[in-house]
Amino acid sequence: MDLQLKNRVALVTAASQGLGYATALELSREGALVVICSRDEAHITAAADAIRAETGHSALGVAADVRRAADIDVLIERVVDEYGGLDILVTNSGGPAAAQFEDLTDEMWLEAIDLLIMSSVRLIRSALPHLRESTAPSVLSITSVSTKQPIPNLVLSNSLRMTVIGMIKTLAGELGPEGIRFNSILPGWTETERVHDLLESRARRNNTTIEVEYAVQAEQAALRRLATPREFATVAAFLCSPAASYLTGLMLSVDGGSYKGTF
Repeated sequence: MDLQLKNRVALVTAASQGLGYATALELSREGALVVICSRDEAHITAAADAIRAETGHSALGVAADVRRAADIDVLIERVVDEYGGLDILVTNSGGPAAAQFEDLTDEMWLEAIDLLIMSSVRLIRSALPHLRESTAPSVLSITSVSTKQPIPNLVLSNSLRMTVIGMIKTLAGELGPEGIRFNSILPGWTETERVHDLLESRARRNNTTIEVEYAVQAEQAALRRLATPREFATVAAFLCSPAASYLTGLMLSVDGGSYKGTF
């Protein structure tokens, strides 16, 4: 299938590794011009170099902290200066600390709000004038299957990502008349650095091994395994693309059947 992404300009945040990187790489494979960001300039430059080397398409790495409003404004300006516009915005961020509710301070809650909620608010607000100039504008928010089925020890993520999908669903209605699509993609357990760290922490708490925890987690999915980053990224690229032109307001799980609900 032709996703009609050739020369579309896509910004993917928090993309030096993990799901953000996998999504940017897949968009580039489909011919998009990608801009990626992370806080570490060396890491994001290396990631952009790797995308260019694999796909042969333009990729730009920009150092930016999505928790900071000023960094977001500069990031969007850099995208437009480099490529003349913006067609696709993929909002993504690192995950907040794993912790039990009673171990969390007010400061930790506020930091997580900036990371998960306000980063999305500011990115979308800053991108909107440019998305309005696009012939196929799309916003995709990477959240988590925890918005449907909470994950133990991740109360910050479980709680705050719900706000993000509420915003995305609302914006699909508000801005649909202008042709701007808003969707959220809900990854399940995927073979990323973040998941490795979470399972390593779980192994320490349970006095097991990380191999045991990987096996236990895989058993929760109907497919009895974790996803690969590319399996997630191919779905993300489709949702962003003009090929999905009548899909908006979706909260799509990519979890191998780990979520047991019917809706």
